Amino acid sequence: MNATTQSERQGLELVDIIDFKWLAAKEGLHVHVERLQKDPAYALDCLSKAAASPREAVRAAAQRLRSRLGI
Repeated sequence: MNATTQSERQGLELVDIIDFKWLAAKEGLHVHVERLQKDPAYALDCLSKAAASPREAVRAAAQRLRSRLGI
């Protein structure tokens, strides 16, 4: 069984957010980590901008995070 606890899921999600934050920063997009976690409209805006990036790594990180956040 590969069950994860709530704290493990939150830890994995935070790792994805930090990865996304630094990749987005290279694109000139500032990401506020706490707001990204608590404000769905802000998160969707950030992820949509990243989805339009010419860099595959940024687009992939945004897609992973979108899936993790369920938006």
